Amino acid sequence: MNLRFYAIAGCIGSMLLAACSTDVTVENDYAAYVNPFVGTGGHGHTFPGAVVPNGMIQPSPDTRIDGWDACSGYYYEDSLMNGFSHTHVSGTGCADYGDFLLMPTVGEQTVDPQDFTKQNLPYASAFSHASETAEPGYYSVFLDRYGVKAEMTSTKRAVLHRFTFPQSDKAGFILDLDYSLQRQTNLDMQVEVVSDTEIRGSKLTEYWAFDQQASFYAKFSKPFTYTILRDTLTDHNGKMQPRCKVLLQFATQADEPVMVKLGISAVDTEGAKKNLEAEIPGWDFDGIRKAARQAWNGYLSKIDVTTADETDKTIFYTAMYHTAISPNLFTDVDGRYLGMDLKTHQGDVNRPVYTVFSLWDTFRALHPLLSIIEPERNNEYIRSLLLKAREGGVLPKWELAGNYTATMIGYHAASLMADAYAKGYADFDLEEAYKACLRAAEYDTTGIKCPAKVLPVLMPMARYYKNALGYIPCDRENESVAKALEYAYDDWCISQLAGAVGDYKNKEKYEKFAKAYELYFDPSTRFMRGVDSKGKWRTPFNPRASNHRNDDYCEGTAWQWTWFVPHDIEGLVKLMGGEDAFVGKLDSLFTASSELEGDIVSADITGLIGQYAQGNEPSHHVIHMYNYVNRPWKTQELIDRVLKEQYRNNPDGLSGNEDCGQMSAWYILNSMGFYQVCPGKPVYSIGRPLFDQVTVNLPGGKTFTITVRNNSKDNKYIQSAMLNGKPLDTPFFEHKDIAGGGSLEVIMTDKPTKWGIKQ
Repeated sequence: MNLRFYAIAGCIGSMLLAACSTDVTVENDYAAYVNPFVGTGGHGHTFPGAVVPNGMIQPSPDTRIDGWDACSGYYYEDSLMNGFSHTHVSGTGCADYGDFLLMPTVGEQTVDPQDFTKQNLPYASAFSHASETAEPGYYSVFLDRYGVKAEMTSTKRAVLHRFTFPQSDKAGFILDLDYSLQRQTNLDMQVEVVSDTEIRGSKLTEYWAFDQQASFYAKFSKPFTYTILRDTLTDHNGKMQPRCKVLLQFATQADEPVMVKLGISAVDTEGAKKNLEAEIPGWDFDGIRKAARQAWNGYLSKIDVTTADETDKTIFYTAMYHTAISPNLFTDVDGRYLGMDLKTHQGDVNRPVYTVFSLWDTFRALHPLLSIIEPERNNEYIRSLLLKAREGGVLPKWELAGNYTATMIGYHAASLMADAYAKGYADFDLEEAYKACLRAAEYDTTGIKCPAKVLPVLMPMARYYKNALGYIPCDRENESVAKALEYAYDDWCISQLAGAVGDYKNKEKYEKFAKAYELYFDPSTRFMRGVDSKGKWRTPFNPRASNHRNDDYCEGTAWQWTWFVPHDIEGLVKLMGGEDAFVGKLDSLFTASSELEGDIVSADITGLIGQYAQGNEPSHHVIHMYNYVNRPWKTQELIDRVLKEQYRNNPDGLSGNEDCGQMSAWYILNSMGFYQVCPGKPVYSIGRPLFDQVTVNLPGGKTFTITVRNNSKDNKYIQSAMLNGKPLDTPFFEHKDIAGGGSLEVIMTDKPTKWGIKQ
C-alpha cells in the first residue's frame, strides 16, 4: 500500500487539513498535466467535473439529456448548460445517473415549457469554453444567461459549490429532482426544506439500474425563501411524468459568493448528512480544492514519466486521471452501504464497498494496471464483488449502484481473481472466490435477487448450452460466438483457481471448457463463426457484417472476435495452420478494408486500422500477438501507430468510449512499453516504450524503472534490452520482475531488428 497516497487522500476536508501538514506531500504537481476535457468530445463520453480519486460523488455540468453522446451528461460541442448534477458515469456506452441537478438563476425562474423532445431545460444557460476551466478536483464556468460564475470542488462523498452572483433582488437556485440523464422513470421523489439554509431529499429511479436509490443533504451559506413545485406533465409519448423542483430565492450584492455544499448517499438522507458534515464541516472552498488536488497528485505520482514532449506527458497523466474516476466508493462515513439485495447493511468504513464495475472492459487493462500500482485497492474491488455475490446471489457482470444491470457478456470477475492469485497478492477468501466463479459459470437462476426482466440476461441460456451441449448454438442464443470465446477464457481462469484450491477434477473439466473456442473456428474461412443447433455453420457469412447486439458477435465482427483466445494463443496459431499462416491472417486484419456492412452497424467499432478496432475492447490484446509468433517488430510499429494517432490532447482525443478507465489503462501500459495479453498469466508482452524514462513507484517503497536509450519519434523499434542488468532476448517478462523492484533498459533504433526472435 502506498501510505503517502492514503495519508493525503484521508485529509480531504478543511477540518483535517491542519492534520495533514506534517505528512509527506508530493513535490511535483502532476495534476497540472491533466486535461479533463479529453474524451468529452467524439464518443469518449467522459465528463469534466470536480471529483477525487474513486469518490462517491461526481459533480459535473450537464449540457444534454438524450442520446448516446449524453451518457456522461456533457458533450463538448454543446453551447447550453442545464446545470450541475451530482452523479455521473465516466466513458460508458450506456447512460444513467444525473441526480439532483442544481442551477443558479438571476431574474424570473423559468421552468416552463418543459419540452421532452429537447436536450435543454427552460432555465438552461449559454456558456463559452473560453470561460470554462477544468482540472483535477475543480471545475468552473461562467453562465452567460445569469451572469454567474459557477465553481465546484469535492471530497469523496460531498461537493462544495461557489457561485458568484451579480447584484439582484431576484437571485436564486433551481434544485431539480425530476431531472435525470436519458429521462429515466422517476418512481419516487421526496424533498423537505429543513430550514432556510438546509434541504434534504431522495429519489428512486428506473433505467439502466432498475432500482437506483439516491439521497442528498444540502446546506446553503445564504438563507432563502422557497417554492416547491410538484405537478405532472404529458411527455411527447403521451405519458404523464411527475415533476419535483425546489425554487429558491434571495437577494445578492454585486460579486457576492453564495456557497452550497451537498452530500450524497445511496442509503438515506441521514447518511448524506453525515457524509457532508464529516467531510465539509465548514465553507473553506480553497482548502477543499487544495486537498482534492493533493489527493490526485498522490495517485498520479505512482508513475513518473520523463519526456521532452509536453503533449505526450499531458496525454499520459490525463489517462492516469481517467483510471481513478471509477469504481466509486459506496460506503458512507458510518460504514453503511446499499447491498445487492437493495437493503441497508452495516459495513466497516475501513473495508469499503465500491460500485460501478464495468468488468467486460476493465479486466483487460485497468485491473492489471492496478495490480502493479495499487494491488491493495484491487483487492478491495475483488472483496466488493464477492460481497455482492453473497448479497445478490451471483457475481455481477456490470454492477451499478447496487444493481445487476446484466450488461455485456462473460463472467470476468473470474479474471480479476485468477490474476490476483497468479501475481501473489490475493487478499481475499480464495475458496469463496472459486465457488463464486463456479456459480457464475454454471447455469443456475435460483436465488438471484434481480428484476425478472434482468434474470435471463444476467444468467443467459448460453451458460446452459455451454455446459450441457459443449457449445452455444447460434440459432438459440444471441452473440453466441462472442459469449463462447469469453466463456472459454473465463473458464480457463476458473481452472487456475481450481488448481489453487486443490480441486483437480474441476481443474481438468474447466481446462477442457477453455478449449471450446476450437469449435467455432472455420478452417475454410479461417474466422470464428456461429454454429447452429444442427452443427452447421451459420450462412450467409460476411466477416465485415455487424448488427449491433443482435448477431453472433458483441460490438464487433468476425474480424475482431477471431483473435479472442488470450489464454491459448499457441492453440490458435495451430488452428490457423502454424506461425506463417497465423501471421498472414493477422497481417490481413490490419490491411483489410475498413468497410463495415449491416443494417445496424455497431457504433462501438471505431479506431479502425484495417479491421482492427482500437476504439473497442475486443481488439485490445491483438497487436501483441505478433510477439508470440516471432514478429516483435510488428508489435512495436503498430503500438507506435496507435499511441501517436489514437490518443490526443483534445476533446475528441479518444477513438472510442473511455469505458471506466479501460481505454486509458491500455495507453498507460503500452506507453510504458508493455501489456498483459492474458490476465491470469503474470506475463507482460513488450511493445514500443514511448518515454525516455518511466519510474513506477511501487507499494513498499520499491521502484521499477524503464529507461529508453536512443529514443525518438522515428526510433520505434527495439535494438536490445536489459532486465535487471541482464540481457533480455525475449519480448516478455513476468510480474515478479516488476513487483520486486528493478529496471528495464531498452535501446531503440529506426529499423526493424531481430531482437526478441527465437533463434
